Amino acid sequence: MKKNLINFIVTITIALLLSLVLPWWSVMLAGFITAILFSLKKSAVFFVPFLAIALFWMVYAFWLSSSNDFTLSKKIAVLLPLEGNPYLLILVTGIIGGVAAGTAAIFGKQCATLLKTTKT
Repeated sequence: MKKNLINFIVTITIALLLSLVLPWWSVMLAGFITAILFSLKKSAVFFVPFLAIALFWMVYAFWLSSSNDFTLSKKIAVLLPLEGNPYLLILVTGIIGGVAAGTAAIFGKQCATLLKTTKT
C-alpha cells in the first residue's frame, strides 16, 4: 500500500514537471518512468498511474476552465456527444489521460521485466 501511494505521488510530480516542457504525451513518459522505478504488482501497475494522471488532468482541466467560466469547455462539449456538459468533458479528459498513462506504465513494467531477465 505504501509503495502504491509513493508511486501515485511520484507519477503526479513527474507528470507535472514534464508537462512544463513537453506536450500531452509527457504523462505517458511519467507512467513509464515510475513503472520502471517502482515494481508494482498485478493490476496496480495500470491503476495507480491511471488514477494519478486522471486526477492530475481533471484538476488541471477544471482549473483552466474555471478561469474563463467554462466557455471553451462548453463549446467543445457541444461538438462532442456530451450535450454541452463541461464537467463530463473534464471527466472524459481525465479518463483519456489515465488510460494513456496506465498503458505506458504496463509497457514500462514489461521493459523492466525484460531487462531484469536479460541481465541475469
